[in-house]
Amino acid sequence: MNLPGDLLALWVYWLAHGLYLLLMGWALISAPWYKMREPGNLNIFLAATVGLLFMWLLKAGIHPGMTFHLLGATLLMLMFGWQFAIMAISLVLLGQAVNGNIDFFSFSINALLMAALPVLFSFAVFRLSLRYLPKNFFIYTLFNAYVCGALSMAVTITAASLLLLCCSDYTLELLARRYLSFAPLMIFAEGFITGMLATALVLFRPGWIGSFNDRQYLQGK
Repeated sequence: MNLPGDLLALWVYWLAHGLYLLLMGWALISAPWYKMREPGNLNIFLAATVGLLFMWLLKAGIHPGMTFHLLGATLLMLMFGWQFAIMAISLVLLGQAVNGNIDFFSFSINALLMAALPVLFSFAVFRLSLRYLPKNFFIYTLFNAYVCGALSMAVTITAASLLLLCCSDYTLELLARRYLSFAPLMIFAEGFITGMLATALVLFRPGWIGSFNDRQYLQGK
């Protein structure tokens, strides 16, 4: 993750620009903007975005593109929906680019990998859970937060690894030794932090997590 602008084939970056513009346009058009007019929601959104920006500063890596940090994508999706989650992570990436931590030319490919992919994956899992799983507190916190957060990190690492393998000079042996060997730690950390924060929000600030409904998950349980 955090792919530089000269690591992959040129066509990959241009394709990513087009896909990101289409996705962001869809998000902007379909976003429930009325929610941001409710008291405090905009402040919560901005605070979460700034918090994620600082969290992304805590990262580790050895080779270009092989950088580890928590994503926060699942938690943002549960709090604000997929559209605002993608916007929030895009703002974080913009801040990273302004600080020189990523290249502006690689902004789109990083946004697709670290925003669009984990957010849309988390949204799909959440929708499936609403349809097929019982609606209770433990399903919400354990599955939609803990498990889905871990799976979103696993999907992102897998996609980044495949992209590096097919479109860069990195070999499978190098990726396995220097990148994938640390993946289980990051998958566990993402799931644990996402689940912990989601549980805390549900218990103490349920109004901050828009996908949680008291009547659905608590009433009569």
